[in-house]
Amino acid sequence: MDCELFEKRKKLICELIQDDLYVPMKEKELAAFMQVSKADREEFRKVLDALLAEGKIQLSAKGKYSKPDERFLTGTFIGNARGFGFVEIEGREEDLYIPEAMVNNAFHMDKVQVELLPGKRGKRQEAVVRKILEHGTKQIVGTFEQASAFGFVIPDNGKLSSDIFVPKERSKGAVDGHKVVVELTSYGDEKHKPEGKIVEILGHINDPGVDIMSIIRGFDLPTAFGEKVMNQAERVPDEVSEADMAGRRDLRDVRMVTIDGEDAKDLDDAVSLTKEGDFYHLGVHIADVSNYVQENSALDWEALERGTSVYLVDRVIPMLPHKLSNGICSLNQGVDRLALSCMMTIDGKGSVTDYEIVESVIRVEKRMSYTSVKKILEDHDEAECQEYGTLVPMFTLMEELAAILRAKRHKRGSIDFDFPESKIILDANGHPTEVKPYERNVATKIIEDFMLIANETVAQHFYWLELPFVYRTHDNPDSEKVMKLATFLNNFGYHIKMSREEIHPKEIQKLLGKIEGTPEETLISRLTLRSMKQAKYTVECSGHFGLACQYYCHFTSPIRRYPDLQIHRIIKEQLRGRLKENRIEHYWNKLPEVANHSSKMERRAEEAERETDKLKKAEYMESHIGEIFEGIISGITAWGVYVELPSTIEGMIHVSKLPGDYYYYDENTYEMVGQDTGRKYRLGEKIRICVDGVERLTRTIDFSIPVDEMQDGC
Repeated sequence: MDCELFEKRKKLICELIQDDLYVPMKEKELAAFMQVSKADREEFRKVLDALLAEGKIQLSAKGKYSKPDERFLTGTFIGNARGFGFVEIEGREEDLYIPEAMVNNAFHMDKVQVELLPGKRGKRQEAVVRKILEHGTKQIVGTFEQASAFGFVIPDNGKLSSDIFVPKERSKGAVDGHKVVVELTSYGDEKHKPEGKIVEILGHINDPGVDIMSIIRGFDLPTAFGEKVMNQAERVPDEVSEADMAGRRDLRDVRMVTIDGEDAKDLDDAVSLTKEGDFYHLGVHIADVSNYVQENSALDWEALERGTSVYLVDRVIPMLPHKLSNGICSLNQGVDRLALSCMMTIDGKGSVTDYEIVESVIRVEKRMSYTSVKKILEDHDEAECQEYGTLVPMFTLMEELAAILRAKRHKRGSIDFDFPESKIILDANGHPTEVKPYERNVATKIIEDFMLIANETVAQHFYWLELPFVYRTHDNPDSEKVMKLATFLNNFGYHIKMSREEIHPKEIQKLLGKIEGTPEETLISRLTLRSMKQAKYTVECSGHFGLACQYYCHFTSPIRRYPDLQIHRIIKEQLRGRLKENRIEHYWNKLPEVANHSSKMERRAEEAERETDKLKKAEYMESHIGEIFEGIISGITAWGVYVELPSTIEGMIHVSKLPGDYYYYDENTYEMVGQDTGRKYRLGEKIRICVDGVERLTRTIDFSIPVDEMQDGC
């Protein structure tokens, strides 16, 4: 069954079960009512299963479908190593807390039906798991340990509370220290541990690359493209054909460049800029990937499934095969390429006074790096300026326009949390040799500013056309979190204005400006960031709080993000006059799932990237045990104080290692307080630490307070 029919049937069933005259009904009756043929019954059952998993319908013990009981909710169980868990409910702001006694054998990532418990006993609403609808975890990655007649796997995932028992005959010959993939054959119960069989041995824990591969498999990230996908990729031409260029705007004589990192190979955006009088003419030219990845092709389904490229510390897992991403779709220097161009006229105040979105053919004049452009604009490096002499005036103009655009965003309230990202340098064997903050400079900011204005312009254009589209949205912060933040800020003498328990991004921006350079800057910045929601993809244009704009989308990276590729197709169909009623209906049916899945894949990629960074940081600190560093307190919990070093490496001082007193966590002031001495550890405070130890398996680094800060050791 195609995606469109699947979604249509889901919608019809949801409408039907709201009518008490017809439901409850058994599957056979529902199928007959909806005129589903016998040959199509298997596919129809999948629709019912999907609705059950989403909690939109309910199945009784007698096999009858009806609308769900309001006391019950359906969501995803998120386990915890200590036995309790949480349930994420789609559309619900806060997760439900499941006490250990109420888990009822739910396993991490299971689809479960829960019943809300009366009252709000703790900080969160509590619930009990009543039914496991579908197991979400089929395979687990972990470390094998051998006993005499059996073995067991210690999961890498800290959210799994139990080891996996493996009978000897199902161990595939694994030995102590092997990293393995174990397939679950039983999920266990009150008396028995989960049981499984080894399906793959990744290698020994100390073998090069096995650590990263374990994370890749643990997040179920793809490791290779299938034969169908690769065959299709191989058939893609190496050069742009005359037929493909027909009917496009020829921009090959327009001077344009790409500006990326030195090691980037998938170049999907080029920029051009001129100035006439008081007006800037900015062109943002994006690779037309959709010309080579046709809807519903094997390449398209694979790209949709992946959702995004994943940038790990030692490799990239691309959304598209390299034949496309580094070849015909990459805007390489000096060759003809197909593009979608957003050409904007911008005045001296940063307002877009006119624009045009066109299918184009382009030819990049120079492939520039952030480092080179920085040398030209910031360092005024003579050799660099001489090498790129003809382009220097355009780069100067770019810096000028970018500053105008940034000032305009700042004026409307756009928020910029400038926390440094990590850059981890590895040697040939994958061992970390250096960890440092990733540098943002004038060149990275230029590209950021130009991509932002193009994304806004495209989103606004399609919003007013009232056509189906995928937007990038960022909801307003939760009012309860903002109220809590406001109360906390009062202790420092800062105030934020709220209207009807809502806050304007301008207030957050003003706050960040006031605290800049103060001792409490890091503390307040981190707490403010934690009060924000997560950005996501939606079909509703509900605005972007962080950027303080009403219209925003992701248009500029179709090589590495599926939503960008998806909206390129819509843009092209609209430009060609092909968005007729049937295609509009097709997109309205398809896009909600595209947006939802893309958001999930983005979160998966971010988590995997974060875990590989933590792993390599832990490995790096193994050679620094016993050394003393100065850092900043970046987090405080009941079990300890987190400290971030200037290198971006973070470790924890366990509460039991805080000297001279018994300490407790004051959650109202975000402080660790000594019971007798009153000594306080606060977020943002500078602190000297000693590196106590590293646990590579859990990717954690232990710090302590130096016994004598005059000594060169712990």
